[in-house]
Amino acid sequence: MPVPGPGYTITARVSAPPSASAAGDLAAAVGRVGGVVTAFDVVDAGVDHIVIDISCNALNEEHAEEITAALAALPGVSVRKVSDRTFLVHLGGKIEVTPKISLRTRDDLSRAYTPGVARICLAIAANPEDVRRLTIKRNTVAVVTDGSAVLGLGNIGAAAALPVMEGKAALFKRFAGVDAWPVCLDTQDTEQIIETVRVLAPVYGGINLEDIAAPRCFEIEARLREMLDIPVFHDDQHGTAIVVLGALRNALRVVGKPLSNCRVVVCGVGAAGSAIIRLMLPERPGDVLAVDLDGIVHPGRAGLESDPNLTWVAENTNAERQSGSLADAMVGADVFIGVSAPNLFGEAELKTMNSNAVVFALANPDPEVDPVLAGRHAAVVATGRSDYPNQINNVLAFPGVFRGLLDAQAHTITDAMLRAAAAAIASVVAEPNPSFIVPSVFDLTVATEVARAVREAA
Repeated sequence: MPVPGPGYTITARVSAPPSASAAGDLAAAVGRVGGVVTAFDVVDAGVDHIVIDISCNALNEEHAEEITAALAALPGVSVRKVSDRTFLVHLGGKIEVTPKISLRTRDDLSRAYTPGVARICLAIAANPEDVRRLTIKRNTVAVVTDGSAVLGLGNIGAAAALPVMEGKAALFKRFAGVDAWPVCLDTQDTEQIIETVRVLAPVYGGINLEDIAAPRCFEIEARLREMLDIPVFHDDQHGTAIVVLGALRNALRVVGKPLSNCRVVVCGVGAAGSAIIRLMLPERPGDVLAVDLDGIVHPGRAGLESDPNLTWVAENTNAERQSGSLADAMVGADVFIGVSAPNLFGEAELKTMNSNAVVFALANPDPEVDPVLAGRHAAVVATGRSDYPNQINNVLAFPGVFRGLLDAQAHTITDAMLRAAAAAIASVVAEPNPSFIVPSVFDLTVATEVARAVREAA
């Protein structure tokens, strides 16, 4: 199922004999071991040699080494150097601070810094609300993590989480003009995280919590929302929920089913799954069955009392109080939404779903079910991957959400704003079809429309 992609791209500089077949031989060697050639550049040539940079997509690091070995095995070919293009992108970090003003003269310095800046400080001291007007607070978001649940990598810590938070900050800027900054905390203590964010908050117009493990993330978000006068948004929960709800609106348009008639299975009841359920319930689905490692969540299940999140889910879903496994839950389901783990079911379970089913298999990089297999039985299939149609990607939500919040100078964030954002994402796709239920992440109208919807809701 996996295919070579740009996440594992190498550029090998090779020296080869100057024959007419050199280019074809190199490309064929890469192809024989399953690599995909993406670029081919001649950088030097002589009487007895030709030097070529050949760029290839691979499956993983081991596959990249296999490609390199295949090139080196060709007669007369030597591999001089291999560069990992993903690592090159990250050298020195991906973001920087750039002044918005010129600092070329003494007058410039006097106004931007001392003595002129003292007047601005006194103005804010006299009227604290002016901090949103006169500082970076009006356009700045903190991307806060403790490194406990990074991508699908797990608890890798604050330093290892930094490349992800840098990338998130770059996306904020690229898609919504928001200045975001990584705040990676070297603690996983709930009280320390809350207090640290509280004391840092004066700098920022919003807090984006990221990659913090459940159930700790629920308490951190709830308490920060109570104590801060700026919006606090846990993207793993609400960003995912917004895009899923927006995509589901269009998927159901394609299959001609109202949500009120649909039985929805949500597999995975952590941060994302719980948020999807909470955002979906006011839309009045026919029923929702939540499933985790222990099976279908229902009020009589043992151990719920120790988890307030699961207790809430049990009390607000599963109208018939059904118990059993994921396979049991999928019988007669119209919609499957997975935010859990790879390869959980197959054709047997797909066959038990209702006709014109919708399958969102969002575990990344390997979905809960093979998307190709799902496509043989479901009318609409979505994944979290970029190499299949209908990628459910949080970048469709969070830049526009924060753009709208900052523009509105919002002090909080509500579910009404989140649902407005979901509706805005859906509306960008005027005529959805089975392979096009969400807009491209590079569609610049998405952030604009989401920002407008959030601003109006605020």
